[in-house]
Amino acid sequence: MAAYDVGPSDKVHPGKPVTVDRYTGGARINHWITAASLILLALSGLALFHPSLFFLSTLFGGGQLTRIIHPWIGVVLFFSFLGLFLRFWTANLWKPEDGTWLARARDVLSNQEDKVPEVGKYNAGQKLVFWSMSVLIVILISSGLVIWDQYFAQFTTIEQKRWAVLIHSIAAVVIICVWIVHFYSAIWVRGTIPGMVRGRVTGGWAWRHHRKWLRELTTAKPGKGAGSKPAE
Repeated sequence: MAAYDVGPSDKVHPGKPVTVDRYTGGARINHWITAASLILLALSGLALFHPSLFFLSTLFGGGQLTRIIHPWIGVVLFFSFLGLFLRFWTANLWKPEDGTWLARARDVLSNQEDKVPEVGKYNAGQKLVFWSMSVLIVILISSGLVIWDQYFAQFTTIEQKRWAVLIHSIAAVVIICVWIVHFYSAIWVRGTIPGMVRGRVTGGWAWRHHRKWLRELTTAKPGKGAGSKPAE
């Protein structure tokens, strides 16, 4: 039986270099729809957030169209991320080694990953981003529905709308920060973005950053000897 974070489509392909299937085409499309939706929501939301940022509404055809489009993009984000959640939630379950990895994050940032525990398909930082996004998107869609007057005005009070606007704004700021961390991390770890574009990574990349996952792919028993380092 495959390990909890090994998908049925994850496969190792011998060659020079060795390549490893990490993401299916469907998962990649799902991811980029989510990413695009989040960026569009951030831009349109900032335009509505403060007068000094209202110039961003020109990207969406003006203030009125921005106000109309923004909540619908939120609906797209919710269902798109739901697809990612259903695909990847088991691989993002917290494991004992994740706490140790997080405590030694400084070694990761200094490119000394041999000093941290081997991790599966996702490390502790990626898992924190995943679960943070999960919680924040639920908060955003819930509070967003309360202030979506076009369809739900009759179901909420003014006081509820005021609280919803405050909660929605705070959650939006936090999720933008989480997205920035996620994007920067993807750039920092060279090979991550090409892996999400093509769906494949090199064996050397998998060995360096997600060695436990690679072991689980190449051996019958997770965690047991995976042999020598794959070629870059």
